[in-house]
Amino acid sequence: MKKILLAGAVALFGLSNAQIAKGTTYLSGSVGYSQEESNNGDYKKENFNVLPTVGYFVNTNLAVGLGVGYQTEKETERSTSSTLTSTTVSKDITKKPAFVVAPFVRKYWTLSEKLYIFGQLAVPMQFGKTEVENNDETTTVGAPTTTHSITTEAKYTKIGVTIKPGLDYFLNKNWSIEATIGEFGYSNYKPKDGEATNNYNFGLNLSSVTFGVKYVFAK
Repeated sequence: MKKILLAGAVALFGLSNAQIAKGTTYLSGSVGYSQEESNNGDYKKENFNVLPTVGYFVNTNLAVGLGVGYQTEKETERSTSSTLTSTTVSKDITKKPAFVVAPFVRKYWTLSEKLYIFGQLAVPMQFGKTEVENNDETTTVGAPTTTHSITTEAKYTKIGVTIKPGLDYFLNKNWSIEATIGEFGYSNYKPKDGEATNNYNFGLNLSSVTFGVKYVFAK
């Protein structure tokens, strides 16, 4: 029994020594793309984001950092309406490009010499615009086809607070692969000339998994 306890103590001591030192700097980044489409092709939604980040360990296993990047969302809807003499095909396209700034604090806990879990608190801020394009094409029996198009644009700001759990695996002393799973948070969306809306997000699901690669300037 004493040998078992001693072995356990040695193992725990070994884990506690595998720490990320104060003063360590790292560069990281994530790229994401998702697509959702209906079976009949009348609806399609695409999301793309890229977020380079830099972090600095202000204490052992405790880092602060900043992410600066870009994201865009595109939603396309198509519908058809008919009468006895005409058919109208409508196509609505909504785009939301945005500049993203995300300061964060990240705390690591050691699982093994190369594997860590972490919790990240971030304040993501988006500064973007919503572009809406409405296109109608009407075909009438005995008459030429007519088209009608309207485009509108409105700026918006979105500020939130998020908490993300994650895993970080070190391939060697300089390179690691990290993943976040799910997100808990709050955001406030404010269009320039509209009402603000609040959103709450709580979930651990595979659709919210993100992956990134990190380069550590090991001391």
